[in-house]
Amino acid sequence: MGDPTPVEGSALEAGPTPAGRTSPQPSSPPSGNGGAVRPAGASGSELPWPAWTAPVALIGGLVLAALGGLVVDIPALALGVSISASHTPPGLVIADTFVQDVAFVLAAVYCARLGGRVVRAWQLGLRPPAIGWRSAAKSVFLLLLAFVVFSALWTAAFHPSKEKLLEQLGSNEGTGLLVLSAGLTCVVAPICEEILFRGFIFTALRSWRGTLPAALITGVLFGAVHAGSAPALDLVPLAALGVGLCLLYRRTGSLYPCFVAHALNNSVAFAALENWNIGEAALLIAGALAGVWAVVQLAKRAGLITPERALVGPGA
Repeated sequence: MGDPTPVEGSALEAGPTPAGRTSPQPSSPPSGNGGAVRPAGASGSELPWPAWTAPVALIGGLVLAALGGLVVDIPALALGVSISASHTPPGLVIADTFVQDVAFVLAAVYCARLGGRVVRAWQLGLRPPAIGWRSAAKSVFLLLLAFVVFSALWTAAFHPSKEKLLEQLGSNEGTGLLVLSAGLTCVVAPICEEILFRGFIFTALRSWRGTLPAALITGVLFGAVHAGSAPALDLVPLAALGVGLCLLYRRTGSLYPCFVAHALNNSVAFAALENWNIGEAALLIAGALAGVWAVVQLAKRAGLITPERALVGPGA
């Protein structure tokens, strides 16, 4: 989403539908099992996830999301909730989309563990930027600036239709749905989608043909997976954003800057589609960044995100 006049190309990525390199651990021989994924740009011996696990993770995530949606929808139908091909109650859309986002993370983690690999959160990019936060912040700014320019040019040339996602989520039907919609699109979706697409898929594909082809393929997949929630003409800018996020991960070695960039884009888009003023948009941006920070801190306290083990030996 964009400024007060919505930029259609910067669409939200929350609709219904991790880049690293590997290096042997001190206690593990350089084999496929137990290989630890180092951050993008790290040097040393490589033990990446096989490229074939990338499509497996994506398909698995979509299948798991569909099954999870049934777990939500069937009880709702049994309770008398009216669901049709043309209309799903906003509360159910929010629940289904949340389940789908969680399914993306579960699929990435499961595929990262295939072959008996030991997986830690930092291997999926959940670690501080290797280049420092100041340089990472500059990279985030440049990425979003380039994306805004591209989106504006794309919109001027092709005039895509206005996005309907917020209407589906019911953001205009009450404060509760508005808050849930904002939390879903500006906090949950950026975290979950980055873990799957940049943290896992991009990493696995890099082992196949290198950074640029992996970024292009991941970007196309990232755009395509939003075909059910964004106008068709918006899928190209979304794919471009996906490529940019891959390169951001490659440069910083961390998913955290990708979380920030993704959350900022979605927050600006959300505010634009809601026709909010600058003050309201700033409040949403602050809330989204605080939400992302809070989720990361909770994951650390729960032991889901742990510090990277020290690596020793050649290339460490």
